[in-house]
Amino acid sequence: MLNGCPSWPKEFKEFYRKEGCWKGETFGGILRERAKGYGNRIAITSGEKNLSYAQLDKRVDQLATGFQTLGIKKEDRVVVQLPNITEFFEVCFALFRLGALPVFALPTHRSSEVNYFCEFAEAVAYIIPDKHSGFDYRSLGREAQLQVPNLQHVIVVGESEEFIGLSNLYMDPIKDEPNISPSDIAFLQLSGGSTGLSKLIPRTHDDYIYSLRVSDEICNIDQHSVYLAVLPVAHNYPLSSPGVLGTLYAGGRVVLSPAPSPDEAFSLIEKEQVTITALVPPLALIWLEAIKSRHYDFSTLKVIQVGGAKFSAEVARRIKPAFGCDLQQVFGMAEGLVNYTRLNDPEEIIINTQGRPMSPYDEIRVVDEDDQDVEPGAVGQLLTRGPYTIRGYYKAEEHNTKAFTSDGFYRTGDLVSLNSSGYLVVEGRDKDQINRGGEKIAAEEVENHLLAHDAVHDAAIVAMPDPFLGERSCAFVISRHQNVTANELKNFLKERGLATFKIPDRVEFVNAFPYTPLGKVSKKKLRQIIAEKLTSSKLTHL
Repeated sequence: MLNGCPSWPKEFKEFYRKEGCWKGETFGGILRERAKGYGNRIAITSGEKNLSYAQLDKRVDQLATGFQTLGIKKEDRVVVQLPNITEFFEVCFALFRLGALPVFALPTHRSSEVNYFCEFAEAVAYIIPDKHSGFDYRSLGREAQLQVPNLQHVIVVGESEEFIGLSNLYMDPIKDEPNISPSDIAFLQLSGGSTGLSKLIPRTHDDYIYSLRVSDEICNIDQHSVYLAVLPVAHNYPLSSPGVLGTLYAGGRVVLSPAPSPDEAFSLIEKEQVTITALVPPLALIWLEAIKSRHYDFSTLKVIQVGGAKFSAEVARRIKPAFGCDLQQVFGMAEGLVNYTRLNDPEEIIINTQGRPMSPYDEIRVVDEDDQDVEPGAVGQLLTRGPYTIRGYYKAEEHNTKAFTSDGFYRTGDLVSLNSSGYLVVEGRDKDQINRGGEKIAAEEVENHLLAHDAVHDAAIVAMPDPFLGERSCAFVISRHQNVTANELKNFLKERGLATFKIPDRVEFVNAFPYTPLGKVSKKKLRQIIAEKLTSSKLTHL
């Protein structure tokens, strides 16, 4: 195990192997097997480019040789910041073959995050596109080399300028591959924490491949499946739930979309006969609006997954009628636990819950502030441990004592309730809970009611500081109709029977929300916006 990466206790490792969770597979080995078994079957489609399993395996071997010539070796960390292109897969699997560890950055990260990833992970290389979405990533490479002494190589897909061109690293395959153990760390992912810089999440071949296998079973992914990746593939959700890696594990085909917009994605669904895709809630709202005025053949589409954040029941109910396919809710985290609604679940379960744990070996607890189990159906903090949930972040010993219980349960930071069938309902995040003079408000509950109003396109509730109550609530609203007023929305909530203390104290109409790199609404930024606005207002009246 890589130094600085906490591991499962010996008895848990033995148990998970004995139960068949960990089968001793590695990512490099899996690709080799799929290349032998599926050969000319298309693995990845990107634009007009198709890459078969055999071609992918060959290019991975060639690239692994090129990386070796640069001195990249087992356990070296390499920051990978690539968009949805075939080179993402070639790079990652080449590093897997060498036992080097990709550190997954997202395309929207900039110098502050990239320099931190390179420095903290002690990365020896940084791999980027030349340009993407109008941004020149080579500027990040130059700054990283100046700021991070240990960074030896910047490798570029496309026009490399003074850096190393990835296209020059495809060489005759290596003869002697390093010995890679299934229990080795395969890569480092980024935590989705709402404060501070991301923690790094160590994932092993054993635990991550187990999550792919179970996800495939639950989502009915097989060699005939066609998965459309519209979200950044470096993020855990489109990477593994079942995502691009789950699709490749099953021998299916991955279709890469350069952008998530309906204009890009809808034509790909029709052209490539896509069977499944994954969205986040804000994107689902955009797709629902767009489908009204566009006409494509979606007859092959069987499942739209929505995850990454709580999906409003009011909006969830619209997916199947609009697209003619099943909705599957996904609730998980890069640290491990993934919950799915099952494809054969009753409609009310699919619409009103965020699923149940995918593995029978997932252990979950819902606890109060004293870590005592709450009554069935009550809201509490979600704790979890299992065969694919980490036991600690990379090089974060002090933080790990807070983020994990003494017996290995991960504190997810999510507020949930558990129904009698074992399905979770996400009520919010710890920081999403507004304490209004002692009255607790779960933001998602109020948002769900607001989304039922015809004039509301999207809504986000956050806390704003108040000298008397401590916190009051502020609703940021994107409206469909310019003439809707704050009073109308408040009266609408009252008519729906919402408790008075839950009615937003303030309504701010905006044209768009700030988003995190994956596309979740950034409530941290919204809290900053309203706090600054209140401060500015006070200063004006002095």
